[in-house]
Amino acid sequence: MVDNHRLNRYYFEAIEDVSSTVYQEMPKLIRMTRLTDYGIVLLTYFARDPQFTLHNARDVAASARLPLPTVNKILKALTKKGLLVSHRGVKGGYSLARRPEDISMADIITATEGPVALTQCTLSFPGQCVQESCCPVHGNWQKINDVIRQALESVKLSEMARPFPKEPSPLTRITARKEALVS
Repeated sequence: MVDNHRLNRYYFEAIEDVSSTVYQEMPKLIRMTRLTDYGIVLLTYFARDPQFTLHNARDVAASARLPLPTVNKILKALTKKGLLVSHRGVKGGYSLARRPEDISMADIITATEGPVALTQCTLSFPGQCVQESCCPVHGNWQKINDVIRQALESVKLSEMARPFPKEPSPLTRITARKEALVS
């Protein structure tokens, strides 16, 4: 006679072993590290320059108020991924590889973190998940992942470089209404 409880326990232990091995070899799921956040801040510094002049790492670090070694690390990584261009020489520095309107948040996050994915199965590696054929939520995760990816694609570096308009506080609105009534 077969002990179903033992088989189920064995099955789930096997899934954990297989999935942990597979997942370790695959790219990380979406999560923004501090370096990605800093990378976006640094890229907005370049995007605000309408002349696309060269900027050295020291000036970028001073402007962003970040440590120079951290800025150097990020600038090299962004250059390696094709978002910045490095120019050598005494008057060298970095510049954007494309216009800010042509660089999306998805481009930046993918360059620094890897593919945008909420779950491993949304990375489009068919057959990597042992539950794929019977998973009742795979299609929904894919739909959610697609919406997030589209949202990140729709926000361009040029938009991030502009300050976000602040909503007036409720107190400011009340004061404005009182002033309007008095006038």
